[in-house]
Amino acid sequence: MRIVIVEDEIRIREGISKLLGKIDPSYEIVGEAENGWAGLELVKAARPDLVITDIKMPEMDGLQMLEELHKDGLLIKAIVLSAYSEFAYAQQAIHLGVSEYILKPVAVGELAQSLKNVEDQLKEARRNEGEHPEKLRSLENICIGLLMGTVAADRELETYLSGQYGIDPGGEFALLSFYLGKQYERERKHTAIEIETMLKGMGGVPHCLFHLPEKSEILVLLYRWGDLAKAEREISNYLVHHRGIGQRAVSAGWYAFQGLSRLSGAFQTLQKYMDWALVLGSSVLIVYPKITQVQTQPLSYPVELEKEMRRELCAGRQKRIQQVGRAFREYFANGTVYAPREIKESYVRFLWSILNVGKEIDIEPLKAVGQQELLEDIMSAVTYDELEEILAGVTARIPVEGERDDNYLIQRTKSLIHEFYRQGITLDEIAGQLKITPEYLGMQFHRETGSNFSSYMKKYRVKKAKELLIGSRMKLYEIASAVGYSDPKYFSRVFKEVTGELPAEYRKRHQ
Repeated sequence: MRIVIVEDEIRIREGISKLLGKIDPSYEIVGEAENGWAGLELVKAARPDLVITDIKMPEMDGLQMLEELHKDGLLIKAIVLSAYSEFAYAQQAIHLGVSEYILKPVAVGELAQSLKNVEDQLKEARRNEGEHPEKLRSLENICIGLLMGTVAADRELETYLSGQYGIDPGGEFALLSFYLGKQYERERKHTAIEIETMLKGMGGVPHCLFHLPEKSEILVLLYRWGDLAKAEREISNYLVHHRGIGQRAVSAGWYAFQGLSRLSGAFQTLQKYMDWALVLGSSVLIVYPKITQVQTQPLSYPVELEKEMRRELCAGRQKRIQQVGRAFREYFANGTVYAPREIKESYVRFLWSILNVGKEIDIEPLKAVGQQELLEDIMSAVTYDELEEILAGVTARIPVEGERDDNYLIQRTKSLIHEFYRQGITLDEIAGQLKITPEYLGMQFHRETGSNFSSYMKKYRVKKAKELLIGSRMKLYEIASAVGYSDPKYFSRVFKEVTGELPAEYRKRHQ
C-alpha cells in the first residue's frame, strides 16, 4: 500500500513513518508533507492509496486538503488524526467520508487496525474495478458503483446507460436520501415501499432506488424527469402531509445536479446537511443549496442545567437526574432555529460534564463509558431521536442512590477530608471541587451524616491521632502536626473535647 503522510510536526511525522514500518514493512511511504497545501500537490502527483493526515496545520488544514482532492475527483482513502476537542473538524471528517478517524496520541494497535480496514476497502474496490456495465447488470449496482467511486463514468458506461435505460449521462438528475439510523434494518423494507408509493403517486417518476446499509440510508436517483423543481415540491408536500416517511423519524434530503458523473459529489455534499433534521424535523425535505441559506440564531449553552446536573449527580438522586436530562433536551425545542453543529456541541459539553463528575466521584458505570465512541455517536447523529437515546443511555448508567448515607456527594466529601485532613481542607474548597455552593454542601453533609463539616473533620483528626498515640512512639507535638494542628495545646483541648481525656492519658491507658 502506497502512503502519503501529511503532518506539520516533524516528530509525529517521523513517528508515524516508523510505526508503519513496524506494522507492515511492505507499506511504501511515497512522500511526506508539512501542511495541506504541500500535501495537496504531493497527493495529486503521487496518487497514493492512502493519505494519513493531521487536521490542524498551517496554511491549509487536512480536511480542506481532502475536500480539494474530492473536488478534483480524487477520492483517495484517508486516515485522519485528531483530538477530542476538535469537534467541528471531526464532524466534517465524517461527512467527507474519511475511512478512519484516530484520536491522538496514536496507539499502535489502533493504527494497525485502521490500516487493515483501509486495505480491506481497497481490495473490495479493486475487485469491482474494470467491471463492464453488462456485468454489473442492474442500474442499482451501477449507481452504487458510481457513488462509491468503484465505477468510472466513462464513454462505455454512457453508451450502456443510454441504450439500456434511455439515460442521458449529461442530463439533469436529482438525488433523494432517506436516513433511517438504527431503525434501518427494521424499517428499510417498509420505508422503501412507501417511497415507491409516493413516487408512483407523482405519475411514475423514472428512478432507481438503492440501499446503503453502511450509511443506514435509502437513496433514490431521479432521471428523465422534465421538471425536477416540480418533483421537489411534490415530495416536500408529501413529507409535510404525512409527517415524514416511514414509522420512525428520518432525515430526507434532496440535491438536483447536472451530469451523472457528479453523483458521488452530490451524495457527499448532501451528507453534510442531513443533520438539519435535528432542527427542521422529519417532515421537512432538506434541499441543497437552499438549506445553506437558512438563518440561524446563536445558541446560548444552558450552563445552569449543567450545574444542576452536577449537583444531582453528586447527590445521587436518579429521579432529579432524569428530570434535568429532560429539561436539557427540551431546551433546544423552543421554536428557535439553531445550527445543528451548535446543538451537537452542547450535547458533547453536557455529556462530558456528566462523565467528568462520574470520574471525580467514582461512579464506575460512567467511568466505563467509551468517550471516543460517545463522541462519534454524537457527531454522526442526524435526528433528535438519536441524540436523546445517547443522553438517556448515559444517564441510565447512573445508580439510584436516593437518600442513602453513602450517596456520592457525601462519599466524595468524606474522601477529600480523609485525603487532605492534614492540610486542613475547608468546606469552601471541597464545594469548589464539586462545583456546588458551600451552603448546599454543608446542608447535605449535615443531613446525611448527622454532623456538621467541622465536627466531622475534628473527629476524623482525633481518630487518626488515636492511631498514632497507640501505634507509634511519636511525641505529642509530632502527632499534633501529623493530624493538622500546628499548636499542640490546641490539639490537646480538641482531643479532650472529643474523647473526654487528654492525649497523654489516652496513650497511657492503652499501653
